[in-house]
Amino acid sequence: MDLFDLAASQGPSTAPLADRMRPQNLDEVVGQEHLLTPGKSLRQAIESDRVPSMIFWGPPGVGKTTLAWLIARHTGAEFKSYSAVTSGLKELREVMAEAQEVRKFQQRRTILFLDEIHRFNKAQQDAFLPFVEHGTIILIGATTENPSFELNSALLSRSRVFVLQSLTPDHLEIILRRALQDMERGLGSFKLSATDDALRFLAERSYGDARAALNTLELAAQVARERKVEKITLEMAEEASQQKALRYDRAGEEHYNIISALHKSVRGSDPDAALYWLGRMLESGEDPRFLLRRMARMAVEDIGLADPEALSQAVAAQQAFEFIGLPEGKLVLGQLAVYLALAPKSNALYAGYQKVQDAIRAQGDLPVPLHIRNAPTNLMKGLGYGKGYQYAHDYAGHWVADDYLPDALVSERFYQPGTLGREKDWGVEIAARQQRKAEERKKPENKNL
Repeated sequence: MDLFDLAASQGPSTAPLADRMRPQNLDEVVGQEHLLTPGKSLRQAIESDRVPSMIFWGPPGVGKTTLAWLIARHTGAEFKSYSAVTSGLKELREVMAEAQEVRKFQQRRTILFLDEIHRFNKAQQDAFLPFVEHGTIILIGATTENPSFELNSALLSRSRVFVLQSLTPDHLEIILRRALQDMERGLGSFKLSATDDALRFLAERSYGDARAALNTLELAAQVARERKVEKITLEMAEEASQQKALRYDRAGEEHYNIISALHKSVRGSDPDAALYWLGRMLESGEDPRFLLRRMARMAVEDIGLADPEALSQAVAAQQAFEFIGLPEGKLVLGQLAVYLALAPKSNALYAGYQKVQDAIRAQGDLPVPLHIRNAPTNLMKGLGYGKGYQYAHDYAGHWVADDYLPDALVSERFYQPGTLGREKDWGVEIAARQQRKAEERKKPENKNL
């Protein structure tokens, strides 16, 4: 008797564990707190039975189908589930005709859940509009693609878009532990446990996909039972997932060693090393968003204005990753790491801001020079606020020799441009302007300089 036969004999169905462990009510849903915490908009719509047509946008395995089913169950609506990959308009029109009958004779609404709705072209999407407008159906579409690009505007205007977020490893650990303990739907009747490192490995290697995590746990449980042991080990989890755990502790010394290696490889302009250390972290289950944040910092701290595009690349990488998700999104991070490693380097901005911090600590709250103060009232004007201010746009090159720092700091140079990339040209321009200011200060009529 294998795992599934035994499960059937002891209560749970022979359905895959991921299907058996689907939440049965809103409180069992793990993750999506931004939508389902009491008081949040979607939770309120469900509990008040005022559910609009909507689009669920999010990566695979975050619970889009389950949530649609829970909405139907909570509101007492008929639930019809289809996939745009395998279903055509003919059968969906039949469903909508049935929905009209159910509404007319049973006074019940029908929720039509259409998975991968982005697979329908614009003309096919238009077919839903009259049924949505007349309230014949409540359409819930699910998509992994950006609805702004994949759905037509008419359908979007009649639907609310809810963004479902990727589940974190902590979320997945909760789901895995629940599956091990659940006697009726899960693996609890087998009296199995799992080591912490095995569960963490399964959670991190599932990349936010609860279905994948539960499927792999089920395979690992089968391995444990075949070996007649009661605890799933890391080695069994590796065997079930066909992946090996790398030596990496997200909260320990190795974590800091490798992120340091990545940062220094970028700073040292070594694209191969940068790509390698990035890969070590990603393949060990590091949160890609942590790496994106760190690389955005590198773009400013170690490249700065030598290549202003570096920060734009970091922001674009963050947006692209959210759009693509894992595992394909790893390439987005790889491209960013290589770009940053190859970019011209400068720590001028980083060093300049440190000088600003030192000056503030040393000098305190220095007053704003009178000539650049705001003067909204006659009293302020009478006190000299704004007097002598020269409007830069009135001068050639939209620049005028004037001082904007407090008097005690006019000779300070916080930002010293580097000698690479764009900063090389800016350094020449800044030096020329400082020279002109020095010459103007020698003239007695320039009180502000």
